[in-house]
Amino acid sequence: MTLRRAPALFTMLILAAALLLPQSAAAQSGNQTGELLNAIVNVKAEVPANARTAQFLGTERQGSGVVVDGNGLVLTIGYLILEASGAVVTGADGNQVPAGIVAYDHETGFGLIKARRPLGVEPIRFGRSAELNVTDQVLIVSRGGARPISTAQVVSRRLFAGAWEYLLEKAIFTSPPHAFHSGAALLGPDGKLLGIGSLFVGDSSGLGHPLPGNMFVPIDELKPVFADLLSKGRRAGPYRPWVGANTQELHSRVIVSRVSPGGPAARAGIEPGDLILGVGGNPVSGQADYFRKLWNGWEAGDTVPLNVLRRGAVSLTSEVIDVRSMDRYDWLRMDNSL
Repeated sequence: MTLRRAPALFTMLILAAALLLPQSAAAQSGNQTGELLNAIVNVKAEVPANARTAQFLGTERQGSGVVVDGNGLVLTIGYLILEASGAVVTGADGNQVPAGIVAYDHETGFGLIKARRPLGVEPIRFGRSAELNVTDQVLIVSRGGARPISTAQVVSRRLFAGAWEYLLEKAIFTSPPHAFHSGAALLGPDGKLLGIGSLFVGDSSGLGHPLPGNMFVPIDELKPVFADLLSKGRRAGPYRPWVGANTQELHSRVIVSRVSPGGPAARAGIEPGDLILGVGGNPVSGQADYFRKLWNGWEAGDTVPLNVLRRGAVSLTSEVIDVRSMDRYDWLRMDNSL
C-alpha cells in the first residue's frame, strides 16, 4: 500500500499545527493530535562512569520516547539507555517520573523503559512500516529540541550496516533531518507509529550525494520480539557471536577501525587497520556480507576463524585468526535484571 501523498501531507500539516499548541490547549481539544503530543516523552538516562559505552555515548544521555501502553511502558532508541542505572521520563505536563530499564535489543537497536507509575496518556498504536514507501510523507515528533515537530519525506528504504556489528535490512531514511532525532517518533498520517529515530546521516538517499536526513528503525522489527523483551529483557536465544571489532567498508573491503578493549578481537590480536577478508574461509564482500557470514553458522561463545590481512603486510596472503566470540551482553556492564 502506498500512502496518498497530497491528502497525507495535508493531514500531517494539520496535525503539526495542532501539536504545536500549548499543552492546555491540546488537552482541551480532546482530539487525536493532543493525544499524540502527550504520548511523546523526554527520556534522560544516567550511565555509570565505568560503563563500556560511557566513553563514546556519554554518562548523561537525552532523547525522546513513545508511550506504548497504559502502564508507563516507553519505547525509545536503545543507545540512550544502554548500561544505564536508571532513567527519568518527562511528559507534556512537565512532571518528571523515574523509570526502570526493561529491555535492550542489540539486533534492532530498540530499548524499553517503564515509568514507576502510569503516565496517564493515551498510548500510540503501532503501524505497519512495511507499507511505508519512498516519497511517502511522514511526521517526526520529539520531546525536546528547537523544533520538536516536523514533516519529512521517506527518501530511501534500504540496508544499513553499522560499524558496531549491527545490520538492518530495510531501514527507513527520511529528509530533511530532525535535529533531536534520538528516540523520536516517526508517525504516519493516521498517527500510528512507524519507526523510532536513531541517527543523523549525510546521504539519506543512498545515491552517493549529500542529502542530510535521519535513519529510523522500522517498528515492524519490534513486533516479533516484543513479548521476549517484556518478559526477559532481551530476545530469546540463540545469540549472535560478537567479536568486538568495529569495521568500515571501503571499496567492498572490510577494514577494522577499532577493537573493544578486552573484547574477543582484542584478545585474539586483531588491530585497527587490519582487513577482514573472510569468515571460515569464505570471502566477504562488504560489511553486510561480513556480518551475515559471521552470524550464519556460529553462536555466541563459538570460536570463529577470521581470514585477516594484517595492516602493512608485505604479502597479500591472509592469515587465519581464531576469535573466541562472546555474547555482547556479557561484555556490557548491564543491569543484572536484564
